[in-house]
Amino acid sequence: MPRKLIIDADPGIGDALAITLAVLDPEIELLAVTATAGCVDGPTATRNVTALLTLLDPDKRPKVGACETGDAGAGVGFGGEELDWAAVNGPDGLGAWKLPDVELYAPRDSPRLLVELVREHEGEVTLLTLGPLTNVKLAAERWGGFYDALAGLVIAAGTVEGGGDATAAAEFNVAADPLAARSVLTGRAAKTLVPLDVTRQPVLSPPAWEAVKGTLDGGAGELLAQMLPWALRANHQHFGVEGISLQEPTALAAAIRPALFEREEMAVDVETAGDLTRGMTVFDRRGVRRWQTNVEVVREVDAPGVQDWVIDLLTNRR
Repeated sequence: MPRKLIIDADPGIGDALAITLAVLDPEIELLAVTATAGCVDGPTATRNVTALLTLLDPDKRPKVGACETGDAGAGVGFGGEELDWAAVNGPDGLGAWKLPDVELYAPRDSPRLLVELVREHEGEVTLLTLGPLTNVKLAAERWGGFYDALAGLVIAAGTVEGGGDATAAAEFNVAADPLAARSVLTGRAAKTLVPLDVTRQPVLSPPAWEAVKGTLDGGAGELLAQMLPWALRANHQHFGVEGISLQEPTALAAAIRPALFEREEMAVDVETAGDLTRGMTVFDRRGVRRWQTNVEVVREVDAPGVQDWVIDLLTNRR
């Protein structure tokens, strides 16, 4: 039976690729995609989600959660300067794809939709977050039983071993809304954290992309042909990665392909005030730990396994 999934996202090329894979995977029942402000502002995130799902046109149309707030990621440092996600993701967040004019029918704000769907499918829904944790915090404040009613909460955020990507210390999804991240990560929810150390490992190499793109068709083919060449250039220019980083698809795989990962129970908190460390995820890794464990952290990934899964979905081999 397909796993019921909701994706909370701020698309972004990586998020858009993960959403596309979730639509293509027959083992996923994608109930909704809820928009959040992050690498694009809230209204742009809502428009991007709506346009993606309109183009992909799945048999069972996922619901869309709307976000009307502004720039969660505004002012977050990147390489010593403010982030320029337009250079990384394209002017509208989705590479060179020219978004069609779309209209959201009967919009519901993202936290409200999260609560409604988790209530309706209590104990069945896995929530995957690919952006800042603003919506999750608001949903939990709206309904005290929100966390307990989830089948799983998988969070792409933070870093354990290395530095961040938004700043030297902080990963973007945490740095964009550290207060929300701290509330969710240190709260009582059972959760799995998929940190940057792990998600940055799987990469679709340029030769692999050349092989894949010749097989693409339909709405997904149209989207990826416009989006992924931009990602290929941006990853090389801004991050020194030769290929297409599969960060968000790796988080999706962690939610639905657990055999590809190894996990460890850890204790985490989030720095919310430091001039140099705001948004840093701090783990108690002392020999005698003083903090109580509060999160399951993905520590190892079968990177070739994730890459093969992505290629199989894109080339209709699953």
